[in-house]
Amino acid sequence: MMPGAVFRKAPISAAALACALAALAPPAAGAAELAVIDGAAADLRDYLWKMRPVAILADSPSDPRFIEQMERLERDAAELAERDVIVLTDTDPDSGSALRERLHPRGFMLVLIGKDGTIHLRKPSPRDAREISRAIDKMPMRQREIRARRGG
Repeated sequence: MMPGAVFRKAPISAAALACALAALAPPAAGAAELAVIDGAAADLRDYLWKMRPVAILADSPSDPRFIEQMERLERDAAELAERDVIVLTDTDPDSGSALRERLHPRGFMLVLIGKDGTIHLRKPSPRDAREISRAIDKMPMRQREIRARRGG
């Protein structure tokens, strides 16, 4: 054991992992920050008409797909934050969370949910922020947001 090293026997929580990943890559000056929330206690109704939840579910915070997905989202966090994305994570299959009850994951799963509560994307493997952004940009509500920003 290295002097000063601390080793944990308990698994790290999804929220702690997300915070650690965020600390590794601080946002650029002026970049929007992507919100990452522990989805075990999240209620999707809280985000209805306000945010676009991206649910990241896995059976363990140590799942390589979960870790890779969180790294990919952090890499392009500003792009997602600009589209009103909030990331909800749940890495405890025994939690019985409302998120798991609604989405029925089997192992790793990424789900993009629109502001209206509709599921727009469901994938069993990690995706880049660019692919998620493209899916969002095709949504009718996002199209209206873009037109409103342009003044048309």
